[in-house]
Amino acid sequence: MIDLFDVFLVMLFASVLAWLWHGHGIRERALLAVKQHCGKLDVELLDGNVALQKLALRADARGHKRLARVYGFEFTVTGEQRHSGSIVMFGRHPGRIELAPHPFREPERESAQVIELDRWRSRPDERQRNE
Repeated sequence: MIDLFDVFLVMLFASVLAWLWHGHGIRERALLAVKQHCGKLDVELLDGNVALQKLALRADARGHKRLARVYGFEFTVTGEQRHSGSIVMFGRHPGRIELAPHPFREPERESAQVIELDRWRSRPDERQRNE
């Protein structure tokens, strides 16, 4: 026969499973936020994942202490070195994303074209098209 302790154990087990399932969804949101952030900064996310580092009390944007999940990840700029980063998740909402100090890639510039001034002055119709 089922007694109250059995009901308690089943409820505890169901709560743990629900918490783990919810945590998986938060991890997926953290991964998406990190991918977008790395894309903006032109760095490459390595291994395509984030890993839970710890649960901690962290200050949110308003300065209130809240329970947060801190996920770690690795990225590269040049493909030679691995750098670490972290993202703080307050429930389903991303907080601060921090990247370790790393070198920056020079933006690719268009090849410079030398234009002779006399030639440029002799063609006023080209100047109007370029402006």
